[in-house]
Amino acid sequence: MNKKVLSVALCGVMAMGIPTVSAVAEEKPYEGVTLTMWAGNAEYNEGTKAVMEAATEALGMEFQVEINPGGSEGDNIIKTRVASNDLPDFLCYNSGSKLYDLNPSRAFLDISDWDMVEKFDDAFLSSVTIDGAVYGAPQSSTQAGAVIYYKPDYEELGLEVPHTWDEFVANCQALADAGKTPIYFTGGETWATQVLFLGDYYNVAAAEPDFAENYTNGTAKYASTPAALRSWTKYEDLVDFLNADKSAATVSDGNLAIAYGDATHWFILTQQLPMIIAEADNPDDIGVFGVPGDDADNHGLTVWEPMSFYVNKDSENIDAVHAFLDFYYSEEALDLYFETYGANGPSCIKGYELPESVCNAVRVDMQAYFDEGKNTPALEYVSPIKGTTCEQLTTAVGLGQMSGEEAAAAYDDDCKKSAVQLGYEWE
Repeated sequence: MNKKVLSVALCGVMAMGIPTVSAVAEEKPYEGVTLTMWAGNAEYNEGTKAVMEAATEALGMEFQVEINPGGSEGDNIIKTRVASNDLPDFLCYNSGSKLYDLNPSRAFLDISDWDMVEKFDDAFLSSVTIDGAVYGAPQSSTQAGAVIYYKPDYEELGLEVPHTWDEFVANCQALADAGKTPIYFTGGETWATQVLFLGDYYNVAAAEPDFAENYTNGTAKYASTPAALRSWTKYEDLVDFLNADKSAATVSDGNLAIAYGDATHWFILTQQLPMIIAEADNPDDIGVFGVPGDDADNHGLTVWEPMSFYVNKDSENIDAVHAFLDFYYSEEALDLYFETYGANGPSCIKGYELPESVCNAVRVDMQAYFDEGKNTPALEYVSPIKGTTCEQLTTAVGLGQMSGEEAAAAYDDDCKKSAVQLGYEWE
């Protein structure tokens, strides 16, 4: 096996000796039933396919999958199909604020009384619960908006994982003094520049527990809430520590820069871990820590909840979907999924331990935040308000083209438009 394949396998992204999920009974109670599902390619991945094949072997049902084209096109398609009552038996779609857009009570089954719901952690449940009804079940693992870093640089300079922002900036200075590139910034792919801002939400919520509710209602603003404004001004602290090609660098460039140690830190979603580790000499060279705040004793992680399965409440095959999802959340099937596909973060299933094939950046570094209860869902999972110009503003302030205060005020103005469209009365 060559080095690249070995590295991917060690992160648990490639199946190596996949276990066989035993049949739950000799009789296959759903033989002859075909379940229809709508999902994106990211959700209909090799792990999902492996569990479906095991479910067919154990329970008998077959699956017919329609692929979501993704993006705004996919959003518009599912909205149209919800409105016209043209849905498959079950589907994969966003958790959090986008779920509100579908008016789920109109089309999706409330699964509150299904036993499997007791397995889901509270953070995930909050992202799929509306007016007391639970509509979603997690399709995969969480991920986080965090700092992915190159551990050998820390070992070489004797640095420790920072637990405050001041400690982080001091580490960056030490790295710069040693001739290294402390921060990788991907201004050529602007969505990624948002991650420092969005990933800092743990610190905002810690300082202002009611921020999400108040922001939704227009009674709190980024520009006038000190803890929230800090999410914008942190970019200013890093301007002198960025890569030389900061305005043109892409996410693919970032994957290679961290894998090869050409840069030490990158604020990015942990969905990039498999690609980084696929290129790294040693999977254990790559680590993760949450965006530091100002309280060393409360250093946490901002979490993106996974896409969810939703059940068509008018499906003629609800019993079969229920049986499949019960199977999906069995420990044996979860092991099969994660050993086949890997994980971008800890599981939403309470008490479940990821297989050892999953890389340490997830299984050790990120899991510690979950074990200590120091994680919170990103703002988009607890508030429907999000402006459309976020990535343009984070890119501008990151490149030093505007101040954090200017960006925060501009973002408040942008979010006001979104809030008004959703029927909120913002001042």
